[in-house]
Amino acid sequence: MKKIFFLSLLFALNIQAQLQWRPLPTAITNIDNQRFDDVFFINDNVGWAANGAYAAVYKTTDGGANWTTQVTETSLGGNYYFRNIEFLDENIGFLGTLNNLFLKTIDGGTNWIPVTNLPTNPAAICGLDAVGTSTIYGCGAYFSPAFVIKSSDSGATWQYTDMSAYATALVEIQFLDESIGYASGADSNGGVVLKTTDGGLTWTPIFHSSIAGEYVWKLQILPTNTNVVFGSVEANAPNNGKMIRSLDGGANWISKEVPFTSVQGIGFLTETHGWVGGYTATIGTNFPFMETNDGGDTWTDAGVGGNLNRIFFLSDHLAYASGATIYKFSESSLSNPNFVETNRVPLKVDVLPNPIKDKLNVSITFTQNDHIVLELYDATGRFIKSLKNDVIKNPSTKNYSFDFPYPSGTYLLNLHNDTGRQSVKFIK
Repeated sequence: MKKIFFLSLLFALNIQAQLQWRPLPTAITNIDNQRFDDVFFINDNVGWAANGAYAAVYKTTDGGANWTTQVTETSLGGNYYFRNIEFLDENIGFLGTLNNLFLKTIDGGTNWIPVTNLPTNPAAICGLDAVGTSTIYGCGAYFSPAFVIKSSDSGATWQYTDMSAYATALVEIQFLDESIGYASGADSNGGVVLKTTDGGLTWTPIFHSSIAGEYVWKLQILPTNTNVVFGSVEANAPNNGKMIRSLDGGANWISKEVPFTSVQGIGFLTETHGWVGGYTATIGTNFPFMETNDGGDTWTDAGVGGNLNRIFFLSDHLAYASGATIYKFSESSLSNPNFVETNRVPLKVDVLPNPIKDKLNVSITFTQNDHIVLELYDATGRFIKSLKNDVIKNPSTKNYSFDFPYPSGTYLLNLHNDTGRQSVKFIK
């Protein structure tokens, strides 16, 4: 069911002073500082939240005041990372994971069953979008390969499209209707946005960030003017991320720098007023949730929230966001005053010895099932080489060794896993 957005500008102006983001008072426990990767509402009251590494789905029927646990990785009998959740109506929904498992419900989330009738079993579903009454699109994976899936009959049958001709990785998919849509992720030259006008039969690249290692992480089609499309660009340290915006359906784009690196969640009320979120790559610093009122020329701290992956608008006075917890944007006083933001727990990484000589030896401790993308950058953040893509099937410490035929200097090892990105500096 496509999201419905009712603009009531006069009403919004009257209550603007009361509208604010608040962490919800919820029984959802943020285990081990893991974030909620997605939140989806079918109407003002009924919604679902998916926790990532803790791998659990929660449902609310009262606008987030109370939540009920629906499914966990324990009930599924495995270790999973839940990336996204999307519903066609109050009964039929889909849950994407990063672990070769794609789930469907036909009873509002009470029961979930694996989708087994895909032509190719996807390694991971990183993006989902329901449109109309029976069409659902999906894409993946952030660690490759790039693909798009589609069902026009509520998941009874599926199509699978290899997207390797356009991208090395896909993260997000958003459709205006059953025919016109966008997908985003990365190719060998950086962040990329693709567009289709025929329901995914053909795709055209319409944006390139042209900085290798960047991703266009999330997209938003502005509901009040569907020619306006926003994207969040996740960068690699020491570079800052960006907000991108098109006013003409993707024909032309402007880019505005955001004052932190890992920009992921994005949501705008108008062409100029909106928010971005994500996480910092520096241990001990707060996660950013930033607001702009001038189209990205300047940014201020929104004062709440962090580690955002999704901002979901229902109207100009009601929205939800998923991150360190679930946040609600409304005039309601409903909030959790005792909620304390916690930092993303980074991977434990050792480069030994450091300085290195002719070999780069890396030890990484994984506390859960994971994926890892290892890339090499110079000290300015310029991409040099992809080193390794690996699937981590069990908690473990893994050792990697790479030839290093590069001149003396300072380098950055970038690590991209299911929960985020971080960089480790080393010297040759």
